[in-house]
Amino acid sequence: MPRAKKTDDVVKPVVEKASKKPSPPKVPLLDIPRSIGVRQLADLLKVDSIQIIKRLMRNGIMANINQIVDYDTAAPIVTDFGYKPHLKPLKEQQLANAAEESKKLKRLYGAESDNLQPRPPVVTVMGHVNHGKTRLLDTIRETNVMDSEAGGITQHIGAYQATVNGQKITFLDTPGHEAFTAMRAHGANITDVTILVIAADDGVMPQTIEAINHARAAEVPIVVAINKIDKDNANPDMVKQQLTDAGLVIEEWGGNIVCAQISAKEKTGIPELLESVLLVAEMEELKASPSLPAAGVVIEAKMDKTRGPLATVLVRTGTLKLGDTVVVGNTWGRVRAMFNDVGKRIKKAEPATPAVVLGLDIVPQVGDNLTAVADERHAHALLAKHKAKIEQETPLATKAVNLNNLYDQINAGKVKELNVILKTDVQGSIEPIRSSLEQLGTDEVQVRIIHGGTGNITESDVMLATASNGLIIGFNVSSEEGARRLASTKGVDVRYYDVIYSLADDVDKALKGMLEPTYTEVIDGQAEVRAIFPAGKGAKAAGVYVNDGKVSRNASVRVRRGDEILADSTVSSLKRFKDDAKEVAAGYECGVGIKDFNDFEVGDTLEFYRMEKDG
Repeated sequence: MPRAKKTDDVVKPVVEKASKKPSPPKVPLLDIPRSIGVRQLADLLKVDSIQIIKRLMRNGIMANINQIVDYDTAAPIVTDFGYKPHLKPLKEQQLANAAEESKKLKRLYGAESDNLQPRPPVVTVMGHVNHGKTRLLDTIRETNVMDSEAGGITQHIGAYQATVNGQKITFLDTPGHEAFTAMRAHGANITDVTILVIAADDGVMPQTIEAINHARAAEVPIVVAINKIDKDNANPDMVKQQLTDAGLVIEEWGGNIVCAQISAKEKTGIPELLESVLLVAEMEELKASPSLPAAGVVIEAKMDKTRGPLATVLVRTGTLKLGDTVVVGNTWGRVRAMFNDVGKRIKKAEPATPAVVLGLDIVPQVGDNLTAVADERHAHALLAKHKAKIEQETPLATKAVNLNNLYDQINAGKVKELNVILKTDVQGSIEPIRSSLEQLGTDEVQVRIIHGGTGNITESDVMLATASNGLIIGFNVSSEEGARRLASTKGVDVRYYDVIYSLADDVDKALKGMLEPTYTEVIDGQAEVRAIFPAGKGAKAAGVYVNDGKVSRNASVRVRRGDEILADSTVSSLKRFKDDAKEVAAGYECGVGIKDFNDFEVGDTLEFYRMEKDG
């Protein structure tokens, strides 16, 4: 027989239930990615985008409907609208899968990756100053405009196309090998063929050798154009011999370098030159799939006063069409209009075609990649993916190669070749040093001299080192001021020697992991002395204008008068007006006292620097 329930058993649960306090309403979670567009955020919150823009303005952020904001900016707004923000987890497929994204796009567009067709070659013209690069490009351009775009207005967009026997050639209108290498340093190695212009009356010059070495480092085939053969003192055979000495043997001398003799002024030999370019391009078997969504690279960009951000894009594969949604670097947009190099509106740009694109949110950077995506949602997803990838990779980014970290990078499998730019005081030193270094190579890593020349280290040398992940060795030379600053910014290792044995010994020790750490000089700022005034007890201070960087109290400083260094000391006092200052930035005047130095003159240069441990 079941036991009757006691009164307590019945009453107790009722009392407990009645005594419980009502729980507060649960705040719904809202997943927010690391980066999100204003419009996308409004859609998530189910509010008008104007409300989001107003909230951003209250927080001191001026934004438009297409602006991308980060999680920290979006989170307070999400809270204002009654949600609890939650950082969307970075799943593996969110970060990496370019392959999956590509598959989606292929399904969307019905394109197959194996639909490869021949594409025009992309050509860069390089050579020594005044050897005729610009004249040659102008001649090719004028002929093409007259033949195919009568009445068109030629405009400078950084690239243009010419048609030769029904085949197109795309020319990059770059100022020289510095721009060519700068593009490579951004990861945009887009040149297929290099035309090397050499004046028949002048021959191979230092910049010619630099251009050859830059093209070789990029592994781009070279076509030689011997220009100015119309001149009375033209000597093509001399040029051919000099090229042989530089390691370029032309075909008629038994080598594999195609060569054409031209006169850009008289417009002779140019059809033969272009046919040679097409022949070399044919051997490269250049192909791309025009049916895929477009992928390309920015070669010029600017803000137009009337039309807004403009970007000249070289399409590398696929076809860029009007109305396409594109992601370019850290911005996106829809292609509202496209123009070719004669200002004519075009509806599409196929592989290796340059086009000016109108419709981006902000001005992109030269070297930024362009990717066509399905829609705005895909654009925001790709931008967030790029940003997250950068955030993850930044702490793990590979350090630039230098002698201090070389052994570690070899062991990590990140370095197979040690690329060296070698600058010496005299030509005769190059070969002995090259020979000494190249025989130091091991099974794990080879030492490769990618450029050897005479004279001080230049910005061009630093750009080549950056693009090739190499280092610079100077033998009995110094660096130009711009090169020192650029090397510091780019993290390029620059070593100076005056004894070949010491140079080879350091490289050998670096390969074996035995090199002692060294310190690199970092230039922080530069100032010009404009006045001198007493600073008490016989001391003097300099009234200076900071031209570049900054001046810090206790910084190391050199006093330069022309090429002469008068003192190498430290800043003992720094004042703005009558007040002590910790540092003074560029564009301001200040008073500087230097320890144990009073012999200032108006016009002296003060160079402020510090030493950083390498590696």
